[in-house]
Amino acid sequence: MENFFGNASNVMTVVSFLTFLGIVWWAQRGNWEEAAKLPFADEEKDHG
Repeated sequence: MENFFGNASNVMTVVSFLTFLGIVWWAQRGNWEEAAKLPFADEEKDHG
């Protein structure tokens, strides 16, 4: 039974690391320039 928990821990470590890499990849491929300008979009409409 002890070996099962050791293997489960190793598997969860790998899954967590792969999830982290997936999030990093997703964040880097996004177009964040447009999203960064969104808070100022209302000001541009108000001032013409």
